[in-house]
Amino acid sequence: MGEYRHTLDDKYRLIVPARFRDELGGRFVLTRGLDRCLFGFPMEEWRRQEQMITQLPMTMADGRAFSRMFFSGAAECELDRQGRTVIPVHLREYANIDKEIVIIGVSSRFEVWSAQNWEEYIARVADSYEAIAEKLVSPA
Repeated sequence: MGEYRHTLDDKYRLIVPARFRDELGGRFVLTRGLDRCLFGFPMEEWRRQEQMITQLPMTMADGRAFSRMFFSGAAECELDRQGRTVIPVHLREYANIDKEIVIIGVSSRFEVWSAQNWEEYIARVADSYEAIAEKLVSPA
């Protein structure tokens, strides 16, 4: 959990917050997320996600499209001694990441956002936060 702001260096290295590093154990999978961000998964959680997604029927166009985007964008990343890893070009392009980033913890994964995309997302959903909570939590 939490929100962390960082600046990528000239080699486009992501500094994974120290708080997340123990959980990752030095390796994780980074892939295309939703809303133009990247999803980062510890290896164990990646395997759970992989199992769920491979259960989607190949006969459904939406299932095929989601699987293709999710898996083709995936990259196994390894942290160096300073807790950094390079974000692959195709993922930086997908998420519009240049220099300023925001890393957020979201339960069993973390997300990497361009600072601009994150600010736009927050501005878009902040006013409806309570209404969304009511819809998701209130009994039908």
